[in-house]
Amino acid sequence: MGKTVLLVEDEARIREIISDYFIQDGWEVHEAEDGDVALEMLDSISPDLLILDVMMPKVNGFEVCRRVRLKSGVPIILLTAKGADSDKIHGFELGADEYVTKPFSPRVLVARANSLMKRVKESYLPNGHMIGFGSALLNTLARRLEVDGAEVELTPKEYDLLLLLIENKNIVLSRDTILDRVWGMDFDGDSRVVDTHIRKLRSKLGTESHYIRTVIRTGYKFEGDNHG
Repeated sequence: MGKTVLLVEDEARIREIISDYFIQDGWEVHEAEDGDVALEMLDSISPDLLILDVMMPKVNGFEVCRRVRLKSGVPIILLTAKGADSDKIHGFELGADEYVTKPFSPRVLVARANSLMKRVKESYLPNGHMIGFGSALLNTLARRLEVDGAEVELTPKEYDLLLLLIENKNIVLSRDTILDRVWGMDFDGDSRVVDTHIRKLRSKLGTESHYIRTVIRTGYKFEGDNHG
């Protein structure tokens, strides 16, 4: 089954060019010219990927990202203005998974999209892919989390963060280490991104949030019994 992307960009010419490249790469492309239309479309389609231009009329990309993250873990790539580091940091805090800076090559955008989708589908622990802690169960083959028997939808970054903590059980990870491992060595944001995602992850874990412990002035660790 093919991959689907919802492309949200207010400039028709840019939309057309990007769409052509994704279609040539085998993607099914849905287009929206602004945030309002995108949010309506998301109720009727379930894309594998969402590409959002930050600067749009009506509802901008940040607001769309924020609203989407209230109900969906779909991977999100933000298109940001050149040099707008604050945009990138804000986007990550809202739950975006990647960003591509304008102007960009459509080929680069397709490559980044494929790379993100590959990471989403990768199996990290193929020989012991069911990890249980408390009433929670993490399936690393399906990248799926259940708490008290109910599925909890994680964003790609939330999943990567949880898995990193579990794989380093009882080891304190600094915010800088987490940034490097989850967001990449070239990420130039600050540790607020880590704190924001830890807070969201704890909220989704609910009664099992206590497994993620804060180590004052240092970072975080996953503490407790888990089994695979």
